Amino acid sequence: MSKKLSTQARRWAGASVIAIAVAGLAGAGWAVEKAPGPATVPAATAATLQPAALIQAPESNNILSEGFANLVDTVKPAVVSVYVQATGNPDETPGDNSGNDNGNSVPNIPNLPPNSPLYHFFQQFGAIPPQQQSQRYEAAGSGFAISPDGYFVTNNHVVENADKVTVVFNDGTRKTAKIVGADKRTDLAVLKVDGLTDQPYVKFADTPPKVGDWVMAIGNPFGLGWTVTQGIVSAEGRDIGGSSYGDFLQIDAAVNRGNSGGPTFNLKGEVIGVNTEIYSPNGGSVGIAFDIPASIVKQITDQLIKSGKVTRGALGIEIQDLTPDIADSLGLANTHGAVVTQPMADSPAAKAGVQSGDVITAVNGQKVTDALDLSRTIASKAPGTNVDLTIYRNGKEMHLSVTLETLKGGAGQQVIPSNGPTQSSLGFTLNANDNGPGVVVESVDPNGIAAMHGFRPGDIILEVNHEKVSDASDVEQQLKVVQNSGRHAVLVKVQRHDQVRFVGLPLSEDSNSH
Repeated sequence: MSKKLSTQARRWAGASVIAIAVAGLAGAGWAVEKAPGPATVPAATAATLQPAALIQAPESNNILSEGFANLVDTVKPAVVSVYVQATGNPDETPGDNSGNDNGNSVPNIPNLPPNSPLYHFFQQFGAIPPQQQSQRYEAAGSGFAISPDGYFVTNNHVVENADKVTVVFNDGTRKTAKIVGADKRTDLAVLKVDGLTDQPYVKFADTPPKVGDWVMAIGNPFGLGWTVTQGIVSAEGRDIGGSSYGDFLQIDAAVNRGNSGGPTFNLKGEVIGVNTEIYSPNGGSVGIAFDIPASIVKQITDQLIKSGKVTRGALGIEIQDLTPDIADSLGLANTHGAVVTQPMADSPAAKAGVQSGDVITAVNGQKVTDALDLSRTIASKAPGTNVDLTIYRNGKEMHLSVTLETLKGGAGQQVIPSNGPTQSSLGFTLNANDNGPGVVVESVDPNGIAAMHGFRPGDIILEVNHEKVSDASDVEQQLKVVQNSGRHAVLVKVQRHDQVRFVGLPLSEDSNSH
């Protein structure tokens, strides 16, 4: 994954900025472009639905011989264009985590306040770009109806910071919409157009699509208006850098700026996902687009309509992936699960007895594939829910019951990215830590196993093989214990700044735990 993809998610914010039209499309580098996320008809409005308004595709739809025309005619009354008037900087990327807080952070140039004489000096010679002023602008996206009484789904980034939202129907009718609620984490929003009683709407697929299934996307690319593209489901379970949600469907139907918030249909006319991001080298479609699955949108939309916000369950732990080396160091046969780096103080997990170094392998009997899977599973449950965690600790499997709390901001279950496992030789110099527990890594052999696994001078080793260490001899002693046990890797608990994580280190260059 390229640098730009891993550090920044370029949103389709309103997908297409009308004020600057297509100017700004020739962006360099690969980028993730935002679009929509799935939604569903919430239970709160189920009683008011009028079956006559529900759109259903013909039972017989021979795509190969007839094309998609019948399907298009059937579902198009439910798809709308979304136009937004907003105040701000139309070139800003919502959710940009690049660290540029005030627009004057330039490599090798100090982060100067705007009132500093040096700031004006550097700006005069082009070293600091001029600050962009807030301005009114228009942007365009897509959406679709999910009930006959006027509820519509779109992306959060389409309507974020909007002063006015207008929905344009297939027949050209324009109506003002209000934002019922939005969820930044899944990039979903629900709009309401008052006064509608028989709006044609679409339903969400009850079963997920399979890779290779035909799909059709409808949206408003570049503000051009109602546009149809088709393709297949290319992959599932995609985790895209720069996104806080990691279970995307990948499709190859063309999706561009303005498709954000638009639906992707199966051949039955059911919505299987909402166009939300694209993978692009230049801002245009290259046949890689990402949808939030309908099942997720059903959960989110229901909550947004009921209360205008989304609440999620949380364990109160920091977690990381179970790599092959860590699994080997623990004597596990596979890498299914998530490693608890540390439970947060007074969190539900801590109160239930979850410990640092535990491997959570299942929730309510459902297997956990990795850290992101665990995070999604817990977040999908309501606060106050009791869950049964299957935990592997010290060679034994055990069960703990935990009552979830409400996820607040970034807290709850923080996923710590894991470095890819590699093999080499150990190679680091250790010294006592005068400022606290553990031992300090003074130097690292650039050709050694430790360096290849991400160790740096200044790292603090807190535990080796689940045993606390206070000097280099403690580390060596545990290395011998692991070696004598017949294992080929050792589990090391490391602290860097304020972040704690586990690393599995092979014991020799010949060790191969993969």
